[in-house]
Amino acid sequence: MNLDKVISGFFIILAMTLNFGFFYGDLADIGLHDKYELFAAIVVNVIATILKLGDRTQMGSVLLATSLVAVIQLIAAASVWTIGINTVGIIDSGLSSIIVSLSGGALLANITSVFLYIGDTLKSRR
Repeated sequence: MNLDKVISGFFIILAMTLNFGFFYGDLADIGLHDKYELFAAIVVNVIATILKLGDRTQMGSVLLATSLVAVIQLIAAASVWTIGINTVGIIDSGLSSIIVSLSGGALLANITSVFLYIGDTLKSRR
């Protein structure tokens, strides 16, 4: 068993599940989406991205690209949330939809990353 692959796979899948946990729920109701879960999703996605930096293969490049997309979109969601709270004082349904939609884009990038990781694992030989 390759410990590096186990750790990398763990963080890739954890990033996706945390992102899904934040994304799931009504777009217009920010009360269904926890800011701490968004923060955890950002942190785990950054860790997953750092773990992908050492891979010099073509698949590693694609996995890194999907991870970077997820991190950028999650940071954008957190930025919209922070700016909305500090300027307006409350997150209305419009801002909530933007925040959740950005996390949905990150979720799609994470799902792509997991599928690519599984495909790469299945095609590799022992």
